[in-house]
Amino acid sequence: MEAGAHLSRLCSPISIFHDNCKVSPLSARVLNPTVVLRASSASAAVVKHSKDTTSSSNSPKTSSTRTNKAGRLKRQTSGSRTGHFDGASDSRKLNSDISPHRAVSAVRLMRIQFGGAFADLLNEQGKGSGDNEMGYVERTLGFRTRDLDDRDLRLVTEIVGGTTRWKRYLDHLILSLCHDEKAFGSMEPLLLQILRIGFYEIIKLEMPPYAVVDENVKLAKAALRLGSGNMVNALLRKLVLLKESNSLPVPKVDGNDRQQARALATIHSHPVWMVRRWTNYLGVEEAIKLMTWNNTDPCFSIRANTGKGFTRADLVKELEMLKVPYELSQHLDDFVRLRTGMQVVIQAGLLKKGLCSVQDESAGFVVMVVDPKPGERIIDCCAAPGGKTLFMASRMNDQGNVCAIDVNEGRLRILKETAKLHGLDHVITTIHADLRALDNDDMKADKVLLDAPCSGLGVMSKRADLRWNRRLEDMEELTNLQNELLDSASTLVKPGGVLIYSTCSIDPEENEERISAFLLRHPEFRVDPVDKYVPCDFFTKEGFYSSNPVKHSVDGAFAARLLRSS
Repeated sequence: MEAGAHLSRLCSPISIFHDNCKVSPLSARVLNPTVVLRASSASAAVVKHSKDTTSSSNSPKTSSTRTNKAGRLKRQTSGSRTGHFDGASDSRKLNSDISPHRAVSAVRLMRIQFGGAFADLLNEQGKGSGDNEMGYVERTLGFRTRDLDDRDLRLVTEIVGGTTRWKRYLDHLILSLCHDEKAFGSMEPLLLQILRIGFYEIIKLEMPPYAVVDENVKLAKAALRLGSGNMVNALLRKLVLLKESNSLPVPKVDGNDRQQARALATIHSHPVWMVRRWTNYLGVEEAIKLMTWNNTDPCFSIRANTGKGFTRADLVKELEMLKVPYELSQHLDDFVRLRTGMQVVIQAGLLKKGLCSVQDESAGFVVMVVDPKPGERIIDCCAAPGGKTLFMASRMNDQGNVCAIDVNEGRLRILKETAKLHGLDHVITTIHADLRALDNDDMKADKVLLDAPCSGLGVMSKRADLRWNRRLEDMEELTNLQNELLDSASTLVKPGGVLIYSTCSIDPEENEERISAFLLRHPEFRVDPVDKYVPCDFFTKEGFYSSNPVKHSVDGAFAARLLRSS
């Protein structure tokens, strides 16, 4: 289910990283932070993190349990460590000795840990996000650094995303060097984040070690205390020596299946349950390839809004004027790929003007499977904020109707605003409702798209934090929800019409198995093979659409066409 259409208004992690996969009810509990950032004493620094950084503490069953587990993220001042924060005096305190991108990264990682942020900074102003982040630094640490420039913003994006992806592996290194599991388990959250940043910069970014050690020691001393700086200094220097001597501690992949999975989970920084699941489904070699893909920097795709008369050729001209490198999509005529330069595109206002949208090609293929035609009535069951809704409407030549249904009224409002911006508001209508409780006696459509809430296991290269917010227990809850939504969506399909089921997951339990179970319950439907709508490389032997991140270099996604008998 898609959550990335409204980039013209807000290019946040929801809009960019989640473009193919609308946040499921399970992950929505993570995306609605219950943590409160507020002024207080330094006692908050003793909040403990989980010994196993891939545990379920980041993905509780309810928002309230999340609050209970995470507690409140409180801030320290750089002056009095025990007194209360004096906003009038400290709000103007500038510490020019502290690296701005490291201070911002540390605080943002704290907010991600406690549910108050995403692992991405992009918004429509680009630079405006730096001002917001520095405000969090000031409120959390009690001082601010110099303003972030474009290079700092890029480094924050790289460090926050990379540190989040590699969290399990970084923690393995930190624990191995401090030799004290109890001390590691009770480490102050801010101190741990500073260590993770330093370890990531040395191991993955290969920054000059002396600079990494010096700058992170300064940050620890200013934000915490002298002893914290000494600890950072000792551990980072140990790390440098081990790296230079090629003797970093690496888990051995041996023993039984569980032990091997734990070792692979540490080496490739994924939850153990995911590794075991993927090795069972894919085999060890393919599972490693998938984890490697998830740990690479994501590539984004932009779709030209042809519904507004803006073609891909027009988009290419704009990109060339902005000196943003691009690649043309090999399969979809409206799409181009960007490996770098997304903030340049945002700052140029192309999204805000409604000329294009950030949308992965895997999501574009789902629309190809729907195959919207002028004059048809199409229902998008779980639509908001509407990336696929907009793409379908743009292909209907101003004839017909796309009815967007969603349970979230706020996100539907965003969809309506975006439809107007894209010049498609005369084609798109909206209904605020829970699909399962919808009075649909008079609602029948030629085509019904159910882009279902899912685990998002196909989009983890773009969602750095998602792997830590998913649990094995979530899968059963999600598949039950998918069954219910499929049953409800099927009632909206007129005789001879088509039901399209899609996810941004690569998990068979959410994909092929859901279709098999649905067909047993609904013999009036049969599979309509998608080979007429997608390239043969994306066509499965069962007749479904499936994109594989490793094989196709796009997000993982799935879609099935189900034809209702006349």
